[in-house]
Amino acid sequence: MQFDKEIFDLIEQEFARQQHGLELIASENFTSEQIMRAMGNVMTNKYAEGYPGKRYYGGCEVVDKSEQLAIDRAKQIFNVDFANVQPHSGAQANAALMLAILKPGDKILGLDLSMGGHLTHGSSVNFSGKLYQPFFYGVKKEDGLVDYDMMEKVALEEKPKLIICGASAYSRDWDYARIRNIADQVNAFVLCDMSHPAGLIAKGLLSSPFEHCHFVTSTTHKTLRGPRGGIILMKTDFENPMGIKGPKGETRMMSDLLNLAVFPGTQGGPLEHVIAAKAVAFFEILQPDFDLYAQQILANAKSLETAFKKRDYDIVSGGTDNHLLLIDLRNKNISGKKAENTLVKADITINKNMVPYDDKSPFITSGIRLGVPALTTRGLKEGDMEHIANWIDTILMDAENEQTTIRVKGEINEFMLAFQLYPGWKI
Repeated sequence: MQFDKEIFDLIEQEFARQQHGLELIASENFTSEQIMRAMGNVMTNKYAEGYPGKRYYGGCEVVDKSEQLAIDRAKQIFNVDFANVQPHSGAQANAALMLAILKPGDKILGLDLSMGGHLTHGSSVNFSGKLYQPFFYGVKKEDGLVDYDMMEKVALEEKPKLIICGASAYSRDWDYARIRNIADQVNAFVLCDMSHPAGLIAKGLLSSPFEHCHFVTSTTHKTLRGPRGGIILMKTDFENPMGIKGPKGETRMMSDLLNLAVFPGTQGGPLEHVIAAKAVAFFEILQPDFDLYAQQILANAKSLETAFKKRDYDIVSGGTDNHLLLIDLRNKNISGKKAENTLVKADITINKNMVPYDDKSPFITSGIRLGVPALTTRGLKEGDMEHIANWIDTILMDAENEQTTIRVKGEINEFMLAFQLYPGWKI
């Protein structure tokens, strides 16, 4: 078979990009080598529609064991009774969850995208805003914290079937008990999408949603440091209150509806090689060194917060409880788009991001979002966050000076030589 030099050259280029630069995108991380090996294996050849022990294809006896390991480990990590590890992404986990409990046109209530929410929480350009009737709550203008009074007011007025908490650009912990109290007043389900802070929740460093939320979804990358994919979790199973019956007239359990919503509801055959990699990631999370990793994420995030405050940057909500910072750049007279484009030239990867009550478009934005999980995986500690803030500030305050960018890039590339990503890595 002829070797595809073009694509493998590009893979090498991507490896070099990751190795040499500062990865500060809050939703990205670096997997271990064994997770990557698990993704690139013969399980990619196996079709396995259905679930362990209940497949539509023969020859699934081995992948059944692999998938069951992933399920059992996910349940152990979060101390829950139900886990579905088949969703290809967090978005598909949310799509399946909504399919299981909602009908087209039902009302949902989520955090506004412009205030830190996620596309799948009701955005008009997403399935969640097209299939369902979305309503939104936001954050308070004075402090950037979730406005639970607004959430309650909208819930009482609109009576949604589902209230969604969790965010893609919110740096504070959540009051899950308050959210459940609001939901109970209007007989709504509660979904926590913990995709961003899941690794911190797993280690008890942030409030747990499982005692108060009916359903929890997550990606398996980000702070869980696994392969790209999704999961659906429930603390305890329960009979569905919608009255949906099974083939023999029995009331369906929610676990049955969730499984059916993933397959055949929203997906075909599961990616068993990725599920194997999820199992490896869950194995790693159960090890003691992951506790230290999660603690270091918080330490690094607080250190980065301190470093930016010292340089008079406006951090939305005043700081962070988790792994990310949302920075409003309006007092620095530079847009998020300009900041992202300039920083990437110095091998600093961040993303532009809207800030609450932004006066710029989503394509320009007034802010940037920074996250520390990937750099923490590389081995950077609190003291290194001062260097990072200084490099970013140097570039943003001299954004038109190409020589400044070139100089900082050289310093970063040299600095990162001490933090090898995959020593001795070969394709």
